Amino acid sequence: MPLTIDPEFYRAAEPLVPVLSSAPKLPVGDVENRRARMAALFANLPPNPAVEGVTIEKYKFASHDGQRIGIYRFSPTNSKSGPGPTILHMHGGGMISGHVELSKDSLAKQVAQTGIQVFSVDYRLAPENPHPVPVEDCYAALLWIQQHREEFEVDLARIAVQGESAGGGLAAGVSLIARDRKLDPPLAKQILVYPMLDDRNRKSIPKDLDVYVMWKSVDNETGWRALLGDAYQTESVSSYAAPARADSVDGLPSTYMDVGSLDIFCDECTMFVARLAAKNVDTEFHVYSGVGHVFEFLAPNIAITQRAVENRLNAIRRL
Repeated sequence: MPLTIDPEFYRAAEPLVPVLSSAPKLPVGDVENRRARMAALFANLPPNPAVEGVTIEKYKFASHDGQRIGIYRFSPTNSKSGPGPTILHMHGGGMISGHVELSKDSLAKQVAQTGIQVFSVDYRLAPENPHPVPVEDCYAALLWIQQHREEFEVDLARIAVQGESAGGGLAAGVSLIARDRKLDPPLAKQILVYPMLDDRNRKSIPKDLDVYVMWKSVDNETGWRALLGDAYQTESVSSYAAPARADSVDGLPSTYMDVGSLDIFCDECTMFVARLAAKNVDTEFHVYSGVGHVFEFLAPNIAITQRAVENRLNAIRRL
């Protein structure tokens, strides 16, 4: 059967079609206009209701090269019950855009719904900061959280990494680094939401559905070229940058992953999670039919989104 669009997603996204259809086609390498486009998209989304009972604090930590990096802590207000589970979150943006502020509302809501604190890192972006800077920023944030375990009431045996899109790829990269550098205790879980895993991806969506695809092949090539430079699509690409290239997935943490069938990342996600399952890594994987990249932001109230969000929250609660 050919790919089709979910009827509810179609109705929710239909008002955006004229805007998306008339938007200029950006060439490979145009980072600045893609940053502007993403900022405009998020600025035009409906506002989220205020979340009560969550405290948001901002800190700075020293990354691997001494650079001071921002990190936000989202925690249940007045919750002092001893060491508990903790999540390190990485935002999306194709490796070239985005920041924690764009995720503040959704992360605060997640904390309110799960009671589990989240730290979200403002890692440095490509092309100004190519690999390995972004993933090393994120791994340094993980070590910083460990070092402040008493202050933040962190149970070291229950730390997970979480990310969407590029952030999901970075989360998977951090999991590989943690395994290879023998982080002790090891990570408990990785929560990968339509993660960006493979620079070799050349997938496209049929033309009649392409207007609903928020991250296209030309965007993906731009992001990977910005991150990898001349190494793009060569055998010298590190698996910490493109986790699908990992020689082995043995020893990776329990994994939750989801993706839409209209997402260009669907194939690479499916292949990666199959490798994990073949190595007896505990896995939970969902493919949501008829929706594309960042579907929950474009259509927050449809049945598929509600089901996806609840599945993600349940994966987090199991920490």
